[in-house]
Amino acid sequence: MAKSLSPSTFHNGYRQAGKGTPWVIESREIGGDDDESHWITPPSSEVLSSSVHNSLGLNTMRTWPTIYDGTSSPHGLPKWWKPTNEVDVLICGAGPAGLQIAVSLVRQGVNFRIIDKAEQPLIAGRADGVQPRFLETLHSWGLATEVHEEGPLIERTAIYKDGKKLMFNTSHQSDSRYRGLHIITQGQLERIYVRDLVRHQVLVERQSSIVDFEVGPDQGPSSYPISIRLRNEKTGTEETIRSKFLIGSDGGASMIRKKLQIPFDGVSTDIYWGILDCKFESDYPHAWVFGSVISSEHGGCVIIPREDGYIRLYTQLDTSTTGTTAQSRQAKNSSEFQESGGHVDAHSVTADEVLQQANKIFAPYKLKFAAPLSWFTVWKISERVARSFSSLDCRVHLAGDAAHIHSVMGAFGLNASIMDSANLAWKIGMCAQNKAKLSTLGPTYDSERRYHANRIIHVSGSYLRFICNSTFPLAEFSHVNKEWPPLPEPQKYQPSAGNPEEDLKFLHTFFGRNGPFLLGIDADYAPSVIVPATSSAAIAPRNGVRAPNPRVCFDMSKTGYLYDALTGAAQLHLVMFASDLQGPIRNRLKKLAQAMSDPSSFFRRFGGLDRFNLVIVTKCVPHEAESLLQSDGLEVLRGNCTIVYDDRAPDEDAHTCYEVDHVRGAIVFVRPDLWIGTSVFMDQVDLLDSYFEAWLVPTEEKSTMTNGVNGHK
Repeated sequence: MAKSLSPSTFHNGYRQAGKGTPWVIESREIGGDDDESHWITPPSSEVLSSSVHNSLGLNTMRTWPTIYDGTSSPHGLPKWWKPTNEVDVLICGAGPAGLQIAVSLVRQGVNFRIIDKAEQPLIAGRADGVQPRFLETLHSWGLATEVHEEGPLIERTAIYKDGKKLMFNTSHQSDSRYRGLHIITQGQLERIYVRDLVRHQVLVERQSSIVDFEVGPDQGPSSYPISIRLRNEKTGTEETIRSKFLIGSDGGASMIRKKLQIPFDGVSTDIYWGILDCKFESDYPHAWVFGSVISSEHGGCVIIPREDGYIRLYTQLDTSTTGTTAQSRQAKNSSEFQESGGHVDAHSVTADEVLQQANKIFAPYKLKFAAPLSWFTVWKISERVARSFSSLDCRVHLAGDAAHIHSVMGAFGLNASIMDSANLAWKIGMCAQNKAKLSTLGPTYDSERRYHANRIIHVSGSYLRFICNSTFPLAEFSHVNKEWPPLPEPQKYQPSAGNPEEDLKFLHTFFGRNGPFLLGIDADYAPSVIVPATSSAAIAPRNGVRAPNPRVCFDMSKTGYLYDALTGAAQLHLVMFASDLQGPIRNRLKKLAQAMSDPSSFFRRFGGLDRFNLVIVTKCVPHEAESLLQSDGLEVLRGNCTIVYDDRAPDEDAHTCYEVDHVRGAIVFVRPDLWIGTSVFMDQVDLLDSYFEAWLVPTEEKSTMTNGVNGHK
């Protein structure tokens, strides 16, 4: 959202421009003099969306403090808000990373508090697009629809260089149900999360920060070893709370990372972006298409089409003494410019100077403002990764910008944050509830997510240097990551003015290598206790990769995707591929049912249906499966599993997608974050015993299976 919503009417069944403020209800009469609406519209306020403006006026955003400002609401706190001073998790930072962790934890029933030093959610600017993998994760939490329908869908990319078209083609394509790059502002996303938390009776504690924290001796799963001193910056009051875990999602200048004395390895580049959110008039033929405009002499611009005709325009600044801005200032006021030393402070660059630089890059095409600025900032690009994402005892963790910062190229800031959040939240949620072993599961967050962050630096940094004609060296992290598999060799770029063949060669190689990675679907995790180094031959997808999401059928009147059966923030999904439930596979399925009913089985020992989500994928159609699962001891599966019907053609069905043997079948463990943990043939259920034994905590009472149809659904 770039500006306040305008009034509208649906008088004719579709949205049209309206008048006044139809949302305002003060005391509307509904039946007589004494009848008034009990509900009245909460107070709103109009705030400036940018501290910098252009000649076309000011841009405002309507905010609703009672809904979004948490404990900073000027209208008091709800009666149900009763925070405690002992929590499982304290989240410091209510940007996307912290809010996403909160959204996951609240679905797990984990007791937590979330604080932020800001008075309200982000008004405008910052991140602006989500990848398919982001939405696949949100789908498992029930929030994808609201996000992916918010703004434009990016499916094309145009790149011009020196006034000539270098590339215009389809882009952002994948096998995900959420094809394309979905545009949504960070502020809108934060508000979606805040509303979700309010539904679960959680408020963000605004204008609050951590003064200090100490981690004491670990005295077991029911102890609260972390002592945290909080301060309300508005009132000056302090309180001390205790928690089992502390999450630092407090940004690039993270206080928590510094307190842990974790180095922030990497580089600060010499590249600055001037960023404008605005409407533009332009004769550039692809002004409302995602892409880049590059000048061999002046640098690069990145175009991101936004909602309602707005554009996010990133412009590379030239702050040299001979650059566009210096020349312009020299011409306007030579003496004043010389008194400043002839230097251009990047953060003194104005919006008009950024537009002037953009016109140099776009030449021969031209741009001019067509609306008040929605947002403006100047941003220096740094590429850094924390040397560890977790404390040694795995009680304190970093997520989002507190753990890694990088170029905007690839939209990795926001999109890497949800991978951090989804990866971390199910693990600390299970450990906080004593469902998993902190000593074995806890360290996997750092090893999985830090490797991915290092790869982001290389991929995003390579593309950045192409767009900006830069030879600034890429950040190098190999000296701190010797225990990992080697990262893919980063693609080097040498600026080549007037040589489109070399540029096209770079782009072809770059997108060929990194296309799926740029969409979040290529992000494999290294071997660990939850990702065995050796994959079985039961399925083709390797351990540690994204679980494929083929189309399937759920009942006589509903089709969808496999992920529709794999929802829940901490559910351990066991997907059993059972062919047509007949022949050799039937005998194996019978033995599986018997094994999982045994009190000593991993399923019974580690929580049964309270922790595991059982899904059977069969080649049968519904009426066939109904009959075949009523005998031979398979009734117990029918009563405790979600049955998924794999009735598409053989060249596109789920069994083929996973390359399952129709004789031996397969059991695939899909983690809560929708990565494959491990897989076995259906007659190798004993291997799952040792796998789960390594990181799950047995329950005190053995869970049982129910006998009714879909008893746990």
